[in-house]
Amino acid sequence: MSKVLRVPKLDLPAVLAQQNPQIDLRLDAYEASTRNFLAAVSNYTQRAVAEITHRKNAYAAEKKRLAERTQHIEAETNQCKLREIELIAVLDKEQEEKKESEASVAAFRRQLSSIKDKCASLDVEIEQHRVVAANLLRERKREQSILDTHASRAAPELAACEAALKCAIEGIDRDKILVRFTHLDPADPAREFSLVVDVSARAYKVPTTTPFLPTLPILLDELNESRDIYAFIRRVRAAFRELVVHGR
Repeated sequence: MSKVLRVPKLDLPAVLAQQNPQIDLRLDAYEASTRNFLAAVSNYTQRAVAEITHRKNAYAAEKKRLAERTQHIEAETNQCKLREIELIAVLDKEQEEKKESEASVAAFRRQLSSIKDKCASLDVEIEQHRVVAANLLRERKREQSILDTHASRAAPELAACEAALKCAIEGIDRDKILVRFTHLDPADPAREFSLVVDVSARAYKVPTTTPFLPTLPILLDELNESRDIYAFIRRVRAAFRELVVHGR
């Protein structure tokens, strides 16, 4: 702490009473005090300038930090806004897809309801057809039983006719008739002459004959014109006999 200079009280009458009046102004002490004051002011000014510079630098650093933080926050805010826009677009798309899915589900439900109605109707029709089929099957079995009864009664007569006519007719495969003749060749009564008649179409066909019959195309044309299968069989038998007569 600086020392305070105390100036004594001036006794002016005593000074004037002296032979050579002099007043001691104490200039050395004043100059020392002035130098101390100026030094103190200089020190204070330097400290103040240093403090101001420090605070200025601190303020500039804080301002820079806040500016960088502001830029960072603004960048994050912009990214968030862009993300928000993207999310809104995604939500809008999902809403559209949801509406389309709901519409599709509604359409499928309507189709399912319609299909169920059709299935119910078809079930009714199927049941009706089953009843009809069962009735037809019973009727067929009844008719088959009647036919079997007639066949069992006609079998002996058929065998007697075949033995008398020396001709046998039987069904083979589907829609085909096998006709066999014997006793046409006096030299070999057991020799068999046969042909297969295909009656599956409107125009009858003869896939095979044993032996080969040259006049078959003519006989087949007459059959398709007359539709008389029995006359055709008689003509074929006569044609086979002609082959035997001519030694074929």
